[in-house]
Amino acid sequence: MDLGLFTFASSSAGNCYLIRSETTNIMVDVGITGKAISSNLEFINLRAKRINAFLITHEHIDHIRGIHMMARHNTMVPFYASEGTINAMIEKEVAVDYDRLVVAKGGWDFMIGDIKVTPFNVSHDTAEPLAYSFEKNGKKIAIVTDTGYVSEEIFENIKDADILVLEANHERNILLYGRYPYNVKHRILGDKGHLSNEAAGQCLVRMLDYLDGKKAPLVLLAHLSQENNTPEQAQITIRNILEEAGYYVGRDLRMEVVEKNAVSRLMVL
Repeated sequence: MDLGLFTFASSSAGNCYLIRSETTNIMVDVGITGKAISSNLEFINLRAKRINAFLITHEHIDHIRGIHMMARHNTMVPFYASEGTINAMIEKEVAVDYDRLVVAKGGWDFMIGDIKVTPFNVSHDTAEPLAYSFEKNGKKIAIVTDTGYVSEEIFENIKDADILVLEANHERNILLYGRYPYNVKHRILGDKGHLSNEAAGQCLVRMLDYLDGKKAPLVLLAHLSQENNTPEQAQITIRNILEEAGYYVGRDLRMEVVEKNAVSRLMVL
């Protein structure tokens, strides 16, 4: 195994992922309770003390809920985040020692163990949100959620991923005609909101155009709204967009939906 991925949770209620190599363990976001994270780690036979680093995408509670317990259980492990996110967490009085907070910046690669980590900027209504990609021996995993649109910077960082975790937050028409108040709908649909199924599908078409058949990536649809989407709806909409462009799930890519709150199988490269 060069790289592996576990998903622990992905929704507006909480987000948490684990990237692994044979010698390195990196947790991306800690948006579920510390107790749940510890239970999930026990389930995959990994001690919490074997985590080498925590990467935080932004300061919303569904991405940092378990940070207090993880900081207590891993007293020497660094937490990487943008300067804006670090300052926002300090304002929230997040209980992580300041000297364990490491500034990450979009486009500045760094190594954690034997894994190259690349942070890149996304567009969300927070101080300075980031997404991350991970590379080892020519294999690549990228995780992109909580962005209102796919910028050129985002696309450049995900276009060649072997495994892509991609937000498919809402079905636009369900959101528009649903019960959310106008200001919430406006936020979700805006450039600093969340990716729709339609936007995710269009991103995947562009990715497959770029790959031109050189690989068939595994795409994991993530951060689905409980109110404005379903796994079935996300797959139907995205399959339709792909097929209109001549691409088919099972031939040109593999596609699954990340479970809202359950440990996935280990996906390996």
